[in-house]
Amino acid sequence: MSLLLEPSTEMIKSEKIYREMGLSDEEFAMIENILGRTPNYTETGLFSVMWSEHCSYKNSKPVLRKFPTTGEKVLQGPGEGAGIVDIGDNQAVVFKIESHNHPSAIEPYQGAATGVGGIIRDVFSMGARPIALLNSLRFGELTSPRVKYLFEEVVAGIAGYGNCVGIPTVGGEIQFDPSYEGNPLVNAMCVGLINHEDIQKGQAKGIGNTVMYIGAKTGRDGIHGATFASEELSDESEAKRPAVQVGDPFMEKLLLEACLELVKCDALVGIQDMGAAGLTSSSAEMASKAGSGIEMNLDLVPQRELGMTGYEMMLSESQERMLVVVEKGREKEIQDIVSKYDLEAVAIGVVTDDKKLRLVHKGEVIADVPVDALAEDAPVYNKPSAEPAYYREFQAMEVGVPEVTDYNETLVKLLSQPTIASKEWVYNQYDYMVRTNTVVSPGSDAAVVRIRGTKKALAMTTDCNSRYLYLDPEVGGKIAVAEAARNVVCSGGQPLAITDCLNFGNPEKPEIFWQIEKAVDGMSEACRTLNSPVIGGNVSLYNETNGVAVYPTPVVGMVGLIEDIAHITTQEFKQAGDLIYVIGEAKPEFGGSELQKLMNGKIFGKAPELDLEAELRAQNQLLAAIREGVVASAHDVAEGGFAVAIAESAIGARGLGATVTVSGEAVTELFAESQSRFIVSVKPEDKARFEEMVDAKLVGEITNEASLVINNNQGEVLISSTVEELRSAWKGAIPCLLNSKA
Repeated sequence: MSLLLEPSTEMIKSEKIYREMGLSDEEFAMIENILGRTPNYTETGLFSVMWSEHCSYKNSKPVLRKFPTTGEKVLQGPGEGAGIVDIGDNQAVVFKIESHNHPSAIEPYQGAATGVGGIIRDVFSMGARPIALLNSLRFGELTSPRVKYLFEEVVAGIAGYGNCVGIPTVGGEIQFDPSYEGNPLVNAMCVGLINHEDIQKGQAKGIGNTVMYIGAKTGRDGIHGATFASEELSDESEAKRPAVQVGDPFMEKLLLEACLELVKCDALVGIQDMGAAGLTSSSAEMASKAGSGIEMNLDLVPQRELGMTGYEMMLSESQERMLVVVEKGREKEIQDIVSKYDLEAVAIGVVTDDKKLRLVHKGEVIADVPVDALAEDAPVYNKPSAEPAYYREFQAMEVGVPEVTDYNETLVKLLSQPTIASKEWVYNQYDYMVRTNTVVSPGSDAAVVRIRGTKKALAMTTDCNSRYLYLDPEVGGKIAVAEAARNVVCSGGQPLAITDCLNFGNPEKPEIFWQIEKAVDGMSEACRTLNSPVIGGNVSLYNETNGVAVYPTPVVGMVGLIEDIAHITTQEFKQAGDLIYVIGEAKPEFGGSELQKLMNGKIFGKAPELDLEAELRAQNQLLAAIREGVVASAHDVAEGGFAVAIAESAIGARGLGATVTVSGEAVTELFAESQSRFIVSVKPEDKARFEEMVDAKLVGEITNEASLVINNNQGEVLISSTVEELRSAWKGAIPCLLNSKA
C-alpha cells in the first residue's frame, strides 16, 4: 500500500492495519481508550513505534529495574542519551552501547555504519566529545558464503563510518557460533569526555520556547525501523530492506562539532538525537521528561524527497539529525553557530503546556496525542517465565575431563578457532590512532585512551561469553560482568560502571524470558559485588530467525579509570628472566569451553563456577600490585584456558618465550576455563613485594628463546612449540577462512 494513499480511520480498525505496524488488538483498544476515539493513520504510526520493544522496553522494563543504577560517582544513570560517571577534576566519562542487529542482517554495511553513527550522537547529545568507539559482534561460523559476506560488510561499515568521522575504534570482541547464523549481532559502543558544567539533557522545558531541527534532511529511509527491530527475522525480512537507514559520516562530523559548540551557549535548553523512531521519539520523549507538550508544523521540516506525508516524516529514521529546544527569541544565536558548519537550524515548533504532541501538516492537525501515553506511560508487560528443559538436562550432567592425546596439537587448534584467533584482520581496517590519544590499541585485554592535560587514562572493553549464558544464564551473566572487570583491571584500571546491550530471542516465549530474567539476576549481583553500576544501555529482543533464537548475549561494555598513565599494563611478556605467576585455581570445568566445542562440535553441561567475593579479592590484589609498580604484564585467563592465555602473552612479545610447570591433571590445568584467573609476570627484584600483596603461584619464567615449554611437575613435557608456530596459527586463522572457497 502506498503511504501516499493513507487508509482511513475506519479502514485502520476494520482491516486491522495496525497489526502490520506491530500493535496488538489489545494495544489498539488501549489507544482508543486513551484518545477517546479511533486514531488516524499518523497517530497509529506514532503509537506503533513508541510502543515497540525497541523504544518502550515494554517486555523488559520489569527486569531492567533489578539493575543497580546509582553510585557515588554516577552523575547520570539510565534514561538519557548516555550515562555519565565522575572521574575527578571536574571531568566525567560518558558512554553507552546499542544494537543494530536487524538492519545489519538485511543490509550489513549500512546497518553497521548507522549503528556507529547513532551511538556517537547519543554521546555528543549529552554535551560530550566522543573519544573512542568499541564494538561487540556475533556471527555464524566462517564457513558459509553468507556469513563471510555479513562479517566482511559489517566490519567495512564500522570502519567506513568511524574512520571518516574521525573517532578511533579502539577495541571490542567478536565471537562465532552457529546460533548467530541467520541473525548476526552488531553492538556499537561510544565513550566520550565532558566537563560537568557542559552536561545536557533531552528535555523540552519552558513554555513558548522554540523547537528547532538541525542536521540532515528527512527522507524515507528507516521508516518503521524501530518496529522492524522488535520482531523476529524471517525469510520475508529481505523485503524490509527499505527500513535500513543510510549514513553520512561527513555530515555527522559537522553535526558533532556544531552541537559541541551549541552546548556552550546558554540559549540551549535541551537536545536529543533523532534515533529510533526519529522525530517521534525525540519530540515525545523530550516533552514527557519535562512535563510539557510540543506542537510542530511539519511543513517546516527539511525534506529531501517530494510529497512526504506527516506519517513518513515522523517515522523516518534518516541519520545525522538533532532536535533542540531553544529559549524563545534566541533562535538566531543557534542558527549563527550551526551555520559555521554548513548546517541549518530550522524552527519547526514550540513547547506547549498541554502535555500533547500536536502535529500540523498543510494547515490541518494530523495528530493530537498525549506525550506521556507515547513515552513514559507506554504499556509494560510481565511476561510468563519458564525454565527450559535443556537447562535441567545440562544441570544434571556430569561432564568429565575431555581426553586429549596431543596437547601441542590441541593448543594450535584452539589458537586457530575464530573466536580465540587474532582479530587483526578486523582492527587493521579501523583507524584506532586518530586524535593520537590511543595508548593501548586493539588486541590487548582492554583498550586504553589517555586524557590530555592529565595523568589519567580510561580503560575500556566489551565482553560476553554467550555459551556460558546458554548453559546457565545467571552464572553466565555474572561471568560477563566479571570478565569485563578483569580486562579493565589487567590494564591498570579501576572499574567504574557498565553499559549493557541485552541481545535475546523472542520474549513472548517463556523459556526466552526466563533467560532474560536469570541473566539480569546474575549481572545485577556481579555489578553490586564489583561496585560497577549500570548507567544505561539497550535491549535488543526478537533476535530469532525462522523461530530459532540466538544464544542469550547480554554484552557488557565497561569503562575503568587509570589514575596515572604509569599504571598502564599490557598482556605481553616484557623481558627474559621475569617470573610468571598464576592467580586462581584451575578446576575440571569444561561446559561451554572452547575445548568442548572443538572436540564435540557442540556445548553442554554446566557453566564454570564463579565466586564473586573471590573475584573481587583477586581483582583488588592485582590492581593494588599494578599501582605499586610490581607487575610487568597481566592477562586474564579466558577462552581456551591457561595454555591459550600464556601463548597469547608470548605471541605479543617479540623474541621471548616461556618455560612453565603445571601441577595437577594436565587437561584441566591447560584448557579448563575456570574463572577469576590471571597470568602475571613480575621482575625478580619485585618477587618478595608481589608475593606479599597477591595470592598467586609461581609457575615459571620468561626466556630469551622464542618457544613455549609447559611441563608437568614430574618433569614431563606437555607442550613444546616455537612461538612463531603458535603465532602463525593464531594470526592466520581468520584470513585463511575468509580466503577459502568452501
